[in-house]
Amino acid sequence: MTSSLRRAVAAATTLALGIVGLAAAALTTAPAAQAASLVSVSSFGSNPGQLGMSLFVPDSLPAKPAVLVAVHYCTGTAQAMYDGSQFDELATRYGYIVIYPQANRSGSCFDVSSSEALRHGGASDPTSIVSMVRYVQQRYTTDTSRVFVTGVSSGAMMTQVLLATYPDVFAAGSAFAGVPATCFATSSPPPGTGSQAPWNSDCSGGRLVRTGQQWGDLARAAYPGYTGARPRVQLWHGSQDTTLSYVNHGEAIKQWTNVLGVSATPASTDYPASNQVRTRYGATGDRAPVEAITFQNVGHNLPVDAAAAIHFLGLDSTTTPQPTTPQPTTPAPTTPAPTTPAPTSSPTPAIACSVAYSVNQWNTGFTANITVKSNVSLNGWTLTWTWPSGQVVTQAWSSVTTQTGSFVSAKNAAWNSSIPAGGSFQFGLNGSHTGTNTAPTNFVLNGAPCSRG
Repeated sequence: MTSSLRRAVAAATTLALGIVGLAAAALTTAPAAQAASLVSVSSFGSNPGQLGMSLFVPDSLPAKPAVLVAVHYCTGTAQAMYDGSQFDELATRYGYIVIYPQANRSGSCFDVSSSEALRHGGASDPTSIVSMVRYVQQRYTTDTSRVFVTGVSSGAMMTQVLLATYPDVFAAGSAFAGVPATCFATSSPPPGTGSQAPWNSDCSGGRLVRTGQQWGDLARAAYPGYTGARPRVQLWHGSQDTTLSYVNHGEAIKQWTNVLGVSATPASTDYPASNQVRTRYGATGDRAPVEAITFQNVGHNLPVDAAAAIHFLGLDSTTTPQPTTPQPTTPAPTTPAPTTPAPTSSPTPAIACSVAYSVNQWNTGFTANITVKSNVSLNGWTLTWTWPSGQVVTQAWSSVTTQTGSFVSAKNAAWNSSIPAGGSFQFGLNGSHTGTNTAPTNFVLNGAPCSRG
């Protein structure tokens, strides 16, 4: 693969997702997941795809939490998917567990093309991922009816493959820049560790155009004889995607409306953002059987709206999760403690904040991920900074970002305005530069300067 193609691949998504070539035991005790951390699980059961597994378990969970599988892009890792998306932050807020699979072959792509990958119980990556789910279900007593999957590029392809091969496991999925299930099918054997997953140019180029019935039959053939419920599907794609042609967006709509037995004519069409067109099939509500979002004039470099994805999946419950371990309590005193009269006026505590800024860049573009921690609770936030090298914001997610000259202002989105004292929030952006991409040094949160974390 040429170096220029690799650079194009690196620019291919908000999460620096790559497409270098897409892909293709007994239960043992793994290390306990530490609070708010990503933990590697070395052994989780049958693993024919030789995948790695990482796990994020929030501090607090409901009695029977849901499970989300978040699948990375080519050239990616479980750690990169964890660092570059907000699924863990939202898991902490809403109380669900996140599994991060990792492909360990050349190119780090998942097998979505071999015959073993495209059948229920096959000896490849989908079966390994389901083993991860079974492991978590046994270890944490989760709600087996609330298992979901999301992914980006190669991970989006895997998302749709899993929905076809394991409809008995997954209740719904959200795919960012993928292709229909079975579209990447090849005659190649499952790629092993050290080998690269095969590429299907006809599929990636949008030359596989079929009827809804044909696509639906291919998905159903992945699990012959299955007659149970089928998972709901959310599809995201850029209209100018040249890595995985936008034609695949329409083909996936054909496939999943057919599988779910709903009309391929939209039940509703709306515009959730200035450059987005959303169509829903089979119903008009927030959790329709099929939902499809087009980013107008956007290529494969697709922003990943984690909040919108988990809303479609139904993971954004407002029920307060319970602690996973008992919390110590202090008995109330038998007599009232003496009180000190409050002063006539209280000074407002100063905001102490820190900003962690990380960037992945290529020749004239970059993706930045920003994490802000505040020592005081926030009910609405605005973070500002000045670009030192003339950078320009081209896209942003999990914030409403505007730029005037070199001055940038990022305000909270509707879902992440309230931050507890000592809490943090994350957002990200894509930008362009002219060859120099110096990081900002002076961030200001709600008028107070922040240190660099």
